[in-house]
Amino acid sequence: MTNTTAPVRFLRAAERPATAWRNGGGVTREVAGEPAAGGPDDFRWRVSLADVATAGPFSAFPGVDRVITVVEGPGMALTVDGTEHLVDVPFRPFAFSGDAATDCRLLGGPLVDFNVMTRRGHATADLVLTERPGPIVVPADATVLLVCLSGTATLDGAALARYDAALLTTPATHTLHPEGTTAALTFRSPTRG
Repeated sequence: MTNTTAPVRFLRAAERPATAWRNGGGVTREVAGEPAAGGPDDFRWRVSLADVATAGPFSAFPGVDRVITVVEGPGMALTVDGTEHLVDVPFRPFAFSGDAATDCRLLGGPLVDFNVMTRRGHATADLVLTERPGPIVVPADATVLLVCLSGTATLDGAALARYDAALLTTPATHTLHPEGTTAALTFRSPTRG
C-alpha cells in the first residue's frame, strides 16, 4: 500500500502558541490532540512540548497515562508517588501515571520535554524514536503523528524543521528521512468486546 498523495497535515512549530502554566513554572505548546478542540480534561490523546523553567509539582491528570522525554537541557528528577526517577538522558522516554503525585526537580537548569498523554480506555500510544530512514505505515485503525525532535527530517520530500510535526490519518505508506531524532507515535482506540 504505497500512497504518497494521501493527506498529510503539517503542524509547524512556529505557529504554536505558548500557554503559561498555572504555577508559573513553564509554558506548554500543544503539538496535536484528539479531539483537536479538546480542553485539558476532555482529550483522548494529547502531545505537547514544554519549556520547564523551575522545579515544582506536576498537575494531576486522573485516568491518563503519560510518557515524558527530555529533548533539550540537563534533565530532571521526577518523584512519582514518593519514588525518585532520574529523567536525564535525552530521547529516553519515561512512562508514568497521571494519577500519581509527581514532583519535578531540575538537574542543572531549564529544559524542554516532549509529552504524550493518553486517556485510559479511550486511546493507546506506541512511541518509537527513530534516527533511520524508512517507511511509515498508517494502518486503517490508527492515527500517526511524527514530530521532529532534533535536527531536521523529510516526509515524502516535504521538510520538517525541529519541532515541526506531521499528522497522518489516512491509511498509506509514507517515507521518512530523519537527520536527527524523530518521534513516531501511533494512536489507536482500544478494541471494545
